[in-house]
Amino acid sequence: MVYAFNSKRLSQSLMNLVGAALSCIILAFGSGGSHAQAPAGAETYGHANPAPTPDPTPSTADQNSNKNKDADKDKSDDPDAPKKEKRGSIIFAPIPILSPTFGGGIALGLGYVFKLKETDKTSPPSTIGAVAAFTKSGTRGGGIGGRLYFGENKYQTAFAVGKGRAVYDFYGIGRRPGRPAVSVETHQTGAFIFGEFMRNMWKDIFVGPRYQYRRLTFYVGGGPTPGGFEIPEIDLVSTTAALGFHVQRDKRDSTFYPTRGSLWNVKTDFFAKFLGSNRTYQRFDADYNGFRTMRKGQVLAYRGSVCSASDRTPFFDLCLYGARSDLRGYTAGQFQNHRMFATQAEYRVELPWRLGLVGFGGVGGVERYWGDFRVKDLLPAGGVGLRFNLDKKNHINYRVDWGYGRAGGSLSISVTEAF
Repeated sequence: MVYAFNSKRLSQSLMNLVGAALSCIILAFGSGGSHAQAPAGAETYGHANPAPTPDPTPSTADQNSNKNKDADKDKSDDPDAPKKEKRGSIIFAPIPILSPTFGGGIALGLGYVFKLKETDKTSPPSTIGAVAAFTKSGTRGGGIGGRLYFGENKYQTAFAVGKGRAVYDFYGIGRRPGRPAVSVETHQTGAFIFGEFMRNMWKDIFVGPRYQYRRLTFYVGGGPTPGGFEIPEIDLVSTTAALGFHVQRDKRDSTFYPTRGSLWNVKTDFFAKFLGSNRTYQRFDADYNGFRTMRKGQVLAYRGSVCSASDRTPFFDLCLYGARSDLRGYTAGQFQNHRMFATQAEYRVELPWRLGLVGFGGVGGVERYWGDFRVKDLLPAGGVGLRFNLDKKNHINYRVDWGYGRAGGSLSISVTEAF
């Protein structure tokens, strides 16, 4: 997830922030403790012998008790003795916000990574967390959420709820690369809830329903801009509600830092008036992520994604280029339309002292219809990044990426890998 706040809309920003906060680790600790050896029961004497003569030779019970105490002492003094595994890890992640659109600020994430059931060795770690973001432009937001795995990896569920306000530049729909950017100052407030539940149906394939509900308000600040975007009257005060489904196949060896395997997702959301939405439209998203170990400490990761939004989709739910790391090097929101694709590859190298380096590059684009894509309008990007391993157990990295594309460059600072 990317914390570089660009022209990402409020609901998407908060959901991405929550997702990032859930997967980052800075301070780790877990439940633990020692169990003292219970003292041996005292010997009971009957009334027939009110004054027994002390026996200088220890009894068998006393000998066993002393042996147990000595064994416990030796075990506690042995530095090589196995220690009880920590239940989970606490997360605290301050992330600077560096954005020409939102201005400077900070996002604070707090979360917990843990196993719902300690005896469940199959399910990936679950995450819950909260996040808050503040910028000089007046953007404020907060949210809580989580993703839980349980039932020996048979079930998984995700949830998020958030609220806030945002002030950002909106560049309109269908901007062409190489042409001057025309933006309007957009003010937005809103709140959202989201939830999904999936079941493992067959061979690492999860299927399940999802639901989201949002209440949003918009207005343009600073007066009209010649040639700038005008918010449709129906979207000035908007309610969206959708039911959808999510299909996923996850064959990665880790949810935080995969070194082999693959992950693909297909998501569809149906917004409808009978659910409470003031518009009826659909959105479709799909992505594939692959991972291959090239040699020890080196991984090749690659990703492809597509997005399609129906004709009546409001401007804040269009396919957003540069969001969700597709692709780093573009300010999210400068390029958006009803159709989008993005492809990229990244080479990851682990270094000593918990450090790492990555190099990435890719190409994609946005258009009104699939048949409108032309080579001259594609949006390539490339860049490099630095990693610092915050947690060796789960290999969770703090990352700083600099990417450069046709519209300039962008700095992305976050926790966990881009994909």
